[in-house]
Order: sequence, then C-alpha cells, then structure tokens
Amino acid sequence: QVQLVESGGGLVQAGGSLRLSCAASGITFRYNNVGWYRQAPGKQRELVADITRLGTTNYADSVKGRFTISRDIAKNTLYLQMNSLKPEDTAIYYCNLRPIVTHYWGQGTQVTVSS
Repeated sequence: QVQLVESGGGLVQAGGSLRLSCAASGITFRYNNVGWYRQAPGKQRELVADITRLGTTNYADSVKGRFTISRDIAKNTLYLQMNSLKPEDTAIYYCNLRPIVTHYWGQGTQVTVSS
C-alpha cells in the first residue's frame, strides 16, 4: 500500500522560506518521476515542480528561481525548498507521481504566506 505523507508547511511572511518534505512508503521515488503539486483556494491543483527518475528537474514558471525540488534516495523522501515566498504561493502542497496516480494523494501540507 502506497502512502505519501507531506510535512513542513506553515505560516510565513512574504520573502521567507520553508522546506517541505514528502515521505513515501510502498513506493520507491528513485524509480519514479515525482512531483510537488499545489492547490490554492478556488483554483485547480497545479504542478509546481517535478524530478525524473534520472534526476532531471522542471519547474513551473511561477516558481522558477525560487523553489528547488530534490530527493534523498536513502530516506526515500522528496523535498521542496521554497525561498522568496509570495502571498500567491499560499496553497495546500502535495506530492505525487508524474503522471498523477489519483489514489496516492495524501493530506497535503498547508503553506500560508502573509503580505
């Protein structure tokens, strides 16, 4: 059974930083393309960043230069370092495979950026 558990969210002022973590069980990130997604109030869930099996990273234009996706193979954990946060980054952040596997969604972690 696959379980993805996100953590690390919180309330931060604009310009601040947060580091999100996604711990996986039942699946090995090393052998999958994985990504961070977010859903803001009233908006559709969107892909923020992803990392391929080979380690290639991609970012949405809105976060490029500010966010960094990485993984720890030994810990089977995915990270998202978020710097220079903006109020428009406020959302619930989730990890999942790419392409998405619907029943892999976890609870997510709330990120709130105050202006």
